[in-house]
Amino acid sequence: MDQSQPAADEVPFEQEYRVFQKSWGAEYTAAGEVRFRLWAPAVEMLSLRLGEEIVPMSPTGDGWFELLATNLAPGTSYAFVTPDGTEVPDPAGRALESNVHGPSILVDPTAYRWRHAAWSGRPWSEAVIYELHVGTFTEEGTFAAAAKKLPGLADLGITMIELMPVAAFGGARGWGYDGVLLYTPHPAYGSPDDMKSFIDTAHGLGLMVMLDVVYNHLGLDGNYLSALAPAFFLDEGTPWGPRPDVSKSPTRDFIVENALYWLEEFALDGLRLDAADRIEKDKSEVQFLEDLARRVRQTFPERYVHLVVEDSRNITRLHERAEDNSTPLYDGVWNDGYHHLIHAWATGEHGGHYQAFARDFWPRIGKTLASGFVLQGERVDGKGDEVFGEPSGHLPPVTFVNFLQNHDQAGNRGRGERLWSLIDADLGERLMAMMLLAPQIPLLFMGDEFRSRGRFFFFSDYPEGLHQNDPDERLQQARNFGTEDLAMHEIRDPNVPETFAISKLDWEEAETGTGRATRTAFRDLLEKRCRHLIPLLKDVGGGVGHLLLAEDGRLAVDWQLGESRWQLRANFGEARATLPPVHGMTVHIHADDTEADIRDLSEFRPGSLIVVCG
Repeated sequence: MDQSQPAADEVPFEQEYRVFQKSWGAEYTAAGEVRFRLWAPAVEMLSLRLGEEIVPMSPTGDGWFELLATNLAPGTSYAFVTPDGTEVPDPAGRALESNVHGPSILVDPTAYRWRHAAWSGRPWSEAVIYELHVGTFTEEGTFAAAAKKLPGLADLGITMIELMPVAAFGGARGWGYDGVLLYTPHPAYGSPDDMKSFIDTAHGLGLMVMLDVVYNHLGLDGNYLSALAPAFFLDEGTPWGPRPDVSKSPTRDFIVENALYWLEEFALDGLRLDAADRIEKDKSEVQFLEDLARRVRQTFPERYVHLVVEDSRNITRLHERAEDNSTPLYDGVWNDGYHHLIHAWATGEHGGHYQAFARDFWPRIGKTLASGFVLQGERVDGKGDEVFGEPSGHLPPVTFVNFLQNHDQAGNRGRGERLWSLIDADLGERLMAMMLLAPQIPLLFMGDEFRSRGRFFFFSDYPEGLHQNDPDERLQQARNFGTEDLAMHEIRDPNVPETFAISKLDWEEAETGTGRATRTAFRDLLEKRCRHLIPLLKDVGGGVGHLLLAEDGRLAVDWQLGESRWQLRANFGEARATLPPVHGMTVHIHADDTEADIRDLSEFRPGSLIVVCG
């Protein structure tokens, strides 16, 4: 597959580094000193432990404390000390000595020399996203081990890696959505330089890297900011931890700088904001999500930097394009409705989250393929008179990130089953072909490329007594993800190390006959997407989708992509059907028929799918 960047072994070692000067935490100055700065309005005095020495910090007003120190080498441990003697790590520290309850360590960000410093990214239209969890992607569970798998993913046609959250959290293992030190890569995965090397290696292979960031709450275990600066958070929290008050400048600056820090110092190609709809409830004149996006766009005008949200509101204002079709705010949004419809139809699971999607399957599947969201300003069964969503057909199809499953959909089921354990292989092949060859941005969960049947659970490492993972709540959540027949005794304890171990991806599965055949078919689909579809998506605008037919498993959708018409025809029903004709070059066929037979759409057989470009 054609990549826009040279292979890693063809690129000279470039003696360049990247540094982001934070306003919080520890920073080396140009003179070689270290400035320590922390907002802690809840305490009258604050000190700093440097090795074995405790040094008073100076208050500078509005709750800020500072200290300038000299002759501190990288690797020096430090912690902030409150009047009662409690020592806490740096909320904006780059690395930890051991865990979130111990001291931070000084890091010189100029120490890592980037091999591919000239990398400027790839257009969003080229994204084929592969979501992975560092701790379970390999047996070792580290950045270094994950980097060794990148050449294989690039060879398949993946163009973007999406890392589940890596911000340091309590314990050794977890999904990462309860991070408490947002600037610190989780120690179990490796050092900051290990993470940079992973990203550097990806860039040498032509792969973008996006990071999942959680700004809607901070976790509970190791959250010392709650004591140092309770004003950092709103009174109204979440089930997973306190919610930052982004209407306050210290809080907003901390989070916006965190986004800029990851993008600059780690050369990331983008961020995916978890549960963005839970962030934007502040009363600020400029809403946080808009402010963050504009700051990112202003800071990196010469690079392709992509911003994606998870947002259950199905709103469009964050994704509107400018007159020149550029992206002022957010490139994309996770399209949960697409997944919910496909899952409910394919598996027959109609409860919980799928209840609102358990009817009119094919008209609605056709609707989301042609025009984006499933819910575009309509009422939902069981939700009263509330209207959900907004019309989205005017947005480019690449606004919508479609997937057949992700970490949530498998891990929250209770039994940890992936989709491939719930449907037959032929149906899986057709659903994958339809997703990969549609103009929306496809997202795969690690193992999808060989249709892994290994289980992926929710796992954690919470201390005893922490009010998390109540069994009744876990059971209800699991039932909401389709497993209505799940019993309490089937719920695995997420805190047991075995739950984490079982969730590791089984790479031997990829080397079985079925695994190899599946990867070959997957590579073929992505080669077709790269060769025939991606060039048509480069400057695609909105209003290009046209739904011709969608009923009883029969599907016909066209997209006008510039001067080319991209045409999808599929028969997921049980009888032969007549579908609208196609014109042009056959890109892909899924059927036992010959090409001549399948193009006769007056006798389109069950189980057939064809994609044509004319």
